[in-house]
Amino acid sequence: MNHGVEFKNITKRYGSDASAPLAVKGITFEIKKGSLTTILGPSGCGKTTTLRMIAGLESPTSGQIIMDGQDVTTLGPAQRNVSMMFQSYALFPHMDVIENVMYGLKMSNVPKAQALQRATDALKNVGLVGYNERLPSELSGGQQQRVALARALVLEPAVLLFDEPLSNLDARLRREMREEIRGLQQRLGLTVAYVTHDQSEALAVSDQIIVMDHGIIAQRGTPQDLYEFPASEFVAGFMGEAMLFPAESLATGQVKLGPLQLTPKKPVAAGKVKVAVRPEAWQINPPGSGMAAKLAKSAYLGSFYEYTFESELGSIFVVSPDLVNVLTVGADVSLSLSSHGVSVVAVS
Repeated sequence: MNHGVEFKNITKRYGSDASAPLAVKGITFEIKKGSLTTILGPSGCGKTTTLRMIAGLESPTSGQIIMDGQDVTTLGPAQRNVSMMFQSYALFPHMDVIENVMYGLKMSNVPKAQALQRATDALKNVGLVGYNERLPSELSGGQQQRVALARALVLEPAVLLFDEPLSNLDARLRREMREEIRGLQQRLGLTVAYVTHDQSEALAVSDQIIVMDHGIIAQRGTPQDLYEFPASEFVAGFMGEAMLFPAESLATGQVKLGPLQLTPKKPVAAGKVKVAVRPEAWQINPPGSGMAAKLAKSAYLGSFYEYTFESELGSIFVVSPDLVNVLTVGADVSLSLSSHGVSVVAVS
């Protein structure tokens, strides 16, 4: 069996009222063994409910959940070989680091000497050698995160679950920990389901991304698939802050966007379409070599500038890495499009 987790037409309704709305509406997907799948979407889309059903913390209303070839639909958390790492870390404040990591093994009646060795190895895996006797209150947020990760790893789960694991960390630590999680997952061959609302986090760590919207799967695929070939306006707008513009697909195969013409990466039927353009896709040129635009707003963010231009397409948000040729508000320019970061989607 090649799949660590399979969802087959899973629905979830909270409560016993058959007229209550479904939180999850008949979703089907697979998580390949030894891979990391991120379930991504805005608040209320059903992603955490889906993760809790993998964990056995919620039961589906209908459908089937298969883990490692076994039907676990009706099994509780203790009967599934899964570990879940929560947003809050949930460390015991009165226990030191090694006791926190050993806790699950102790509850499973693993002999103390064996539990100590496994806990020591788990802490070594997350880079926390020499921290055994510290209390959680004596650790930084990133160190607490590593203890929680070690506690999940020490149980040697078939599936490791993460629920918004990095949301409590600052930007630098978030980057470090997502690299840590991805590195461990690949090195140890872990099967991971990972929930987040952060698109850049999902792009950085995932083999597969499942984008959810109002309880359904809007699209799933590799990070590159979802970024470069969004299947809908929702996915295009959610992945990478794309702006959507009305356009027309011509019989020639070209797409007309205002005064600009572009060639879509995939053939598109003639008619009304929308073009999703990410901020980095716009190229800024001297006047007369593209679509005329005037700079309305400018913001310096250290490694790049954020510009807002007014044009015949309306306001356009542009990210520019050019820190030398800085534009001043009121400047006249021409805008053109690069091939990367531009997608054509059907009108929904």
